[in-house]
Amino acid sequence: MEAVGIREHALHREQSISGIRGVLSSLIVASLLCSCSPGGKPPTTQPPKGVPVTIGSVIQKSIPIQARAIGTVEAYSTVSIKTMVGGQIMKVGFSEGQDVRKGDLLFEIDPAPYQAALKMAEAGRARDIALKDNAEKEVRRYASLVEKNLVPRQQYDQFASSAAALEATVQSGTAAVENARVQLAYCFIRSPIDGRTGSLLVQQGNVVKANDATLVTINQVVPIRVSFSIPEQYLADVRKYKAAGTLKVEAVPQDGKSDPVPGTLSFIGNAVDAATGTIQLKGTFPNADRRLWPGQFANVILTLAVRSGAVVVPSEAIQTGQQGQYVFVVRPDLTVDARPIIAGETFAGETVIGKGVVAGEKIVTDGQLRLVPGTKVEAKQGTGR
Repeated sequence: MEAVGIREHALHREQSISGIRGVLSSLIVASLLCSCSPGGKPPTTQPPKGVPVTIGSVIQKSIPIQARAIGTVEAYSTVSIKTMVGGQIMKVGFSEGQDVRKGDLLFEIDPAPYQAALKMAEAGRARDIALKDNAEKEVRRYASLVEKNLVPRQQYDQFASSAAALEATVQSGTAAVENARVQLAYCFIRSPIDGRTGSLLVQQGNVVKANDATLVTINQVVPIRVSFSIPEQYLADVRKYKAAGTLKVEAVPQDGKSDPVPGTLSFIGNAVDAATGTIQLKGTFPNADRRLWPGQFANVILTLAVRSGAVVVPSEAIQTGQQGQYVFVVRPDLTVDARPIIAGETFAGETVIGKGVVAGEKIVTDGQLRLVPGTKVEAKQGTGR
């Protein structure tokens, strides 16, 4: 009996201790809630904030249809100067890198041998003319004698043949004189075009051979051409718009200036390169300020036409997923919807949209990584277009 009483007493003691612990726990929790809430009031639940994003607009405007490529600047024409006669160079009439005009004297080959050859040819022709004149007189004299039957007809025919042969000799002498004059003229080499000279490959005093080494190369840089290639998919449009009028070409050389050099399309290649699938084009540029220089690389912009009323969005708004390209459209309640689109040409950071959005809608242009359809968003400070 005593053991039973002891167990009952211990049980009552444990129950009392557990009750005290429960009361203390409740007091502690209540104290913490009161300390965390202003004025001892329980905290209120805050509504969730939207994901901060940059918001832009879908707009409608006219944009140019363009093809872009990297081109190489070429001289409008290039002439390699060679001599047509041999001899010693007596004079060089220009400096390396100098601008020359058509007809300016470039080189003078020693003309003395060719002047002597011309005088010899003229003397030979004068002798032949004198012989021909005498033969013609003999023919006229014997013609009257033949009519009177004073000389044989055969003798008259011999004088007539001699006169005809001397006439041919005179013509040959005249040709020899003209050839000698041409050879003499070749001693004075003049520029065939307006252009800029390159490195001088021979100096005064050198002896050169006819049609041997190049003496100097002249490049015409005003105007100038830029050669570039575009994908063959543009060929049909290029031919169509070129037939309708002049196509505008702009070149931006690597000279630190952003403004392009204007020109026009002047050449369309006659075959597509099977290896690269491109077609070669050339633009001609006035190049009055000489910003373009042979051998330079330049960014080329070919404008085919201007599309009016195109629906465009900032290019950075376009995302690519498993189902294709899409944009996040912002609804009036500031939730987003992933809208599939059909994108077209890109120009100056904007992309033409063929289908999927309409002008006036709001779209997300930055912050898309945290978005899924239905996500609530809020515009970042100072954003929007």
